[in-house]
Amino acid sequence: MSDRVIFTAKARTEDFGSAGSRRLLRAGFIPAVIYGKQAPVHCAVVAKDFMMKMHLITGSTLLTLNVDGTEHTVFVKTFQENLLKGIVNHIDFYEVTAGTKVRANVLIELVGTPVGVRNGGVLDQVLHEVEVECLPKDLPSVIEVDVTALDINEGIRVGQIKVADGVKIHTPEDETVATVKAVKEEAPAAAEESTDASAAADSAAADTAAQK
Repeated sequence: MSDRVIFTAKARTEDFGSAGSRRLLRAGFIPAVIYGKQAPVHCAVVAKDFMMKMHLITGSTLLTLNVDGTEHTVFVKTFQENLLKGIVNHIDFYEVTAGTKVRANVLIELVGTPVGVRNGGVLDQVLHEVEVECLPKDLPSVIEVDVTALDINEGIRVGQIKVADGVKIHTPEDETVATVKAVKEEAPAAAEESTDASAAADSAAADTAAQK
């Protein structure tokens, strides 16, 4: 794929451990490991490059990781981020092989304006990703779910999601993806309570006057 995100890294053959990781981070690299083959491959990714392209990556984004000239087709399995410092401390990649199925979490994107929303309801997305299994070439970057037909108090479940041939969803079919909920009318209820309280007060005043 010509539009695939590419990262550059160097092999890491020594200076392991927490002290070695800190030295790599100070030098502008992120310690990383590539899993999925017979033995893990330890490497160091150029930190500036990874941080600049992080927004392009999801759990199902296939990447090209160039380690000292050798290209690996991978996706990001997990990464450790220091939110206070705004840096990534470690990355775990998973290498895929052409012709071998992989499992990955794919983001769900809701499309369309539900009928129920046009009638005053509110769309609530409950599930934001599903686990799929397929060949690397069939791995979708996002799964679109059309919610146009949903009316108030209606929803769509995982079992109703349509995916391309060759893609299997492993997330339970009965899990709710999205629903359209009715908006609660708090103000009228409060007004009714106020009216009831006023009526009760007037009645009590009338009883008191009659007793006199």
